[in-house]
Amino acid sequence: MVKKFFNFRTQLFVLTSVALISTSCGGDAPTNEEEDVQEEVNPKQSQLMEIEGKVFSIPSPIQTATLIKNSGTNYNKEMLNVPSNVTKYSTNFKKAINLGVYGADLGYVTLYEQTQDAISFLTAIKSIGDDLGVSSAFDMELVNRFEKNIGNQDSILAMVSDAYKASDRYLKNSQQNDVGGLILAGGWIESLYFATNAAKMTNNKEIIKRIGEQKTTVSNLIKLLTPYYSKSDYTALVDNLIELDELFSKIEIVYTYVKPTVDAKNKTTTINSTTDVNITPEQLNAITEKVNKIRTELIN
Repeated sequence: MVKKFFNFRTQLFVLTSVALISTSCGGDAPTNEEEDVQEEVNPKQSQLMEIEGKVFSIPSPIQTATLIKNSGTNYNKEMLNVPSNVTKYSTNFKKAINLGVYGADLGYVTLYEQTQDAISFLTAIKSIGDDLGVSSAFDMELVNRFEKNIGNQDSILAMVSDAYKASDRYLKNSQQNDVGGLILAGGWIESLYFATNAAKMTNNKEIIKRIGEQKTTVSNLIKLLTPYYSKSDYTALVDNLIELDELFSKIEIVYTYVKPTVDAKNKTTTINSTTDVNITPEQLNAITEKVNKIRTELIN
């Protein structure tokens, strides 16, 4: 199904860091919990990726989880991948993709302040990280800091930012771009699974709009994973994403450009452009079914 292979370089992005929170190197992280909050990377902003010299934006699963929580949707543990499933993942493909899935789950439970569940997902992430050979990058101090700050949402999310830099360095230095791509894909699919289920339960317009906005993201992920298409596990995943892309292609997105507001004094730029998403109930149902199918294949 894939006719072209793409050269790419990934810049590892905030939610990849959620999943790789355990790869944060001890020498780089401050030990004072208050200092942890002062980070340049905002885990609630979009993640950036670069393909053939072009930079694309992929929504952070933290963004999606925040939107779901703000909609008034109750915490739903049944949506999450069970941490004990970690023992079923025997291939590096399954481990990497579910490292991303568990990262999205960790972000979700953290936003809902579910202390015990958060620790369970962190334990699963640590287990997979060990299996993938990144145990040397583990920092038990980070785990201890996580547990100490479990009720402090800002500190926990700031630790995600800590992990951003460390996981970026680790995967670049070890030339594991394929692992980074799988983690990113797993996190994105899990967050889209959250969104489609929340939309089904609430019919919330903002959540449905967020789903429609993933139209561009699907094609970005296809480009990211296509270089590994010859590997059987990747073949199935990319083919599924291509089928999902075909469903998204039917969604109409109208972008209206409005000149941004620049505040030179405070060095800030406010984006004023708007995006209108036209998605029918039938299109949403088709996407929901496909996402459920992909997600089921990946976590089982």
